[in-house]
Amino acid sequence: MSRPWAMVPLEEILRERQEVPSAEVLANGGIRIVAKIGFNDGKIQLRNGSETKTGMILVRPGDLLISGINAAKGAIAIYGEENTEPIAATIHYGAYIPNKSRVEVRFLWWLLRSNTFRDLLLRYVPGGIKTELKAKRLLPIPVPLPSVEEQRRIVAKVEDLAAKIEEARRLRNQSVNESEALAHSISRKVFRDTGKFCLVQLKEVCSEIIDCLHSNPIYSELGIPTVRSPDVGWGKLFLKSAKKTSEQEYRRRTSRGEPKPGDIILVREGGGTGKAGIVEEGQRISLGQRVMQLRPNKEKVLPRFLLHQWLSPLIQEDQIGEMMKGSASPHLNIGSLKKFNFILTPIEEQRHIVAYLDRLQAKADVLKALQTQTTAELDALLPSILGKAFNGDL
Repeated sequence: MSRPWAMVPLEEILRERQEVPSAEVLANGGIRIVAKIGFNDGKIQLRNGSETKTGMILVRPGDLLISGINAAKGAIAIYGEENTEPIAATIHYGAYIPNKSRVEVRFLWWLLRSNTFRDLLLRYVPGGIKTELKAKRLLPIPVPLPSVEEQRRIVAKVEDLAAKIEEARRLRNQSVNESEALAHSISRKVFRDTGKFCLVQLKEVCSEIIDCLHSNPIYSELGIPTVRSPDVGWGKLFLKSAKKTSEQEYRRRTSRGEPKPGDIILVREGGGTGKAGIVEEGQRISLGQRVMQLRPNKEKVLPRFLLHQWLSPLIQEDQIGEMMKGSASPHLNIGSLKKFNFILTPIEEQRHIVAYLDRLQAKADVLKALQTQTTAELDALLPSILGKAFNGDL
């Protein structure tokens, strides 16, 4: 610690509130009850109903409310003084009254939700973060405590930086949404604005449409990947996550047709219905449950042209989406799928469209990688700031 702040036991600045709501008020729904405290934002969420089978505590405006079970995960909230009525929480929470002459409650709120306090829990509480944090364990823990004036300065600085991080996160999310909307618009336009084309049924551009075996695979520790619906992304197959089968099971599962490079594997039912990926050179797979296989007729259609059009709004929204409206259990069957409308253009024009959409996809992949990186950096930024703040370096 750069500054010599005193380590002060929490019992010197917090006092447990030991009030309970009346049984009558609880029974007639006269008091709201805490449902949970958000781990990420530390905000209280209240139940819709008032029924409870657990002992309750009273929480008054201005109290610090701490989850005994999930404090280490950030479930710590301030029940703001702007509230006019008390609320109730189960006995797995603790309500504490801050000593305002010695502590700024928002300083304490940030501190108790930081890695600094998590480290103190591991050091001072028997059983560490796995132990329910009752008052007898919480209050003896010493925490770094500067003057109230310094606490207020730190809170102002932390909250200014936290607001800037949230703005950066908002702008990042906005850029994600805008790039996805742009790709969506381009994908629809590129097929609609083709030169020479004819509208055909999907079955006319596929040499085979093969359903999966409607039985569970027999998995092996080692062997050949079996693609299930979770292993199919938007344009890719994720074989590293796929379960495996023996050679014998593989032969059984590919008896209707062994997947070949250029085949399209799509999700036929459940969550993610319509997602599809392409079998690449060197990949050897079988079909698990809830997927099916399209084999493009390469004399008529390029496999990646079929994949791009399948993933476009022309099929995903206009056909799959319309067919799934109001369905509690979305699924595609071979009969309806064969009749899907498909825009067929000359092979040379298909090559131009595929090259264009592949370049667009490559740029989108780079953008997504950058977005993933910035998300991780933003997520790490606030804990780093809090570490500096409570080490006296902010």
